[in-house]
Amino acid sequence: MDLLLHLRYFRTVAEEQHFGRAAERLRVAQPSLSQRIQRLERELGVRLLDRGRTGATLTPAGRLVLAETHTLLDAADRLRTLVGRVQGGAAGTLRAAVPPQLGGATVAALLTAYRERSPGGTLDLRELTTAEQTAELTAGTLDAGIVRHPCPATGLGFGPQLHQPLGALLAADDPLARHTQIDVRDLDGRELLLFPRPTAPALHDETLTACARHGCTPSAVRDVAGSEFTHALILSGTHVVALVPRPAPEPGTAWRPLRGTPLTWRTSTAWPAGRDGPAVRLFTEAAHDVLREHAGLVPATPQRRLFPRPASEFPL
Repeated sequence: MDLLLHLRYFRTVAEEQHFGRAAERLRVAQPSLSQRIQRLERELGVRLLDRGRTGATLTPAGRLVLAETHTLLDAADRLRTLVGRVQGGAAGTLRAAVPPQLGGATVAALLTAYRERSPGGTLDLRELTTAEQTAELTAGTLDAGIVRHPCPATGLGFGPQLHQPLGALLAADDPLARHTQIDVRDLDGRELLLFPRPTAPALHDETLTACARHGCTPSAVRDVAGSEFTHALILSGTHVVALVPRPAPEPGTAWRPLRGTPLTWRTSTAWPAGRDGPAVRLFTEAAHDVLREHAGLVPATPQRRLFPRPASEFPL
């Protein structure tokens, strides 16, 4: 027996105090309504209504059951509303992550954009490397994320890729800083500061391969995780350069774009394949808009030349 449905019928009869009027309000046949009330009385083991020629009146047991019926049906309505909001992405908690070096302003804009799209939802956001995100997405401990490419794709779904051009971060008194643009080969023989390889192995290797392809072989590659440490090394060194997206201006350093945009970071949203529910879609839509508007990412690099590469070139 559908207890909630039968209680709704009972409540309507109690409010109308008449089976005929209740049946008309519920748009059911009166005999069917009477049978349902009788079944409810048998299920509960008490008589709920006294039937008479002029209508139906509550018994003492019926008055007690009606009071609890209001509470139970109101709670059921609230539960249905909540579930509907969760299914629509307007409530619930979404576990998501962003990669390092995304920028504080971009992360703040993402939190705001998701809150605007899902007023009743909560975004549990963490900073994780691409390697950490793909592992957690595969394990099901993360619902969505923003990852750098190339990255493992097995079991994951991805949003459209966006490109973030890299430039050279130099000391302000470096001779190359006098130019508005520089060639990658101008950095040949310098010490290169790059994000730690374990955070995104394929992207790390792809960046070095692209440098070599454009005539730049660093004298050394140093793993650097934080922007403050990167600036400190550039300020203290004379032949040091970092390949990074355009950063916020810092005294003593200068960022110059690379001529022809030969190096970019490819970025997209990601989620476990087949689990792109409404909340995930809200996150991916918000992330895509924020990455374009606040992080300067673009859909494509039309002037960039593409080179084929074997699938095994980047060990993961």
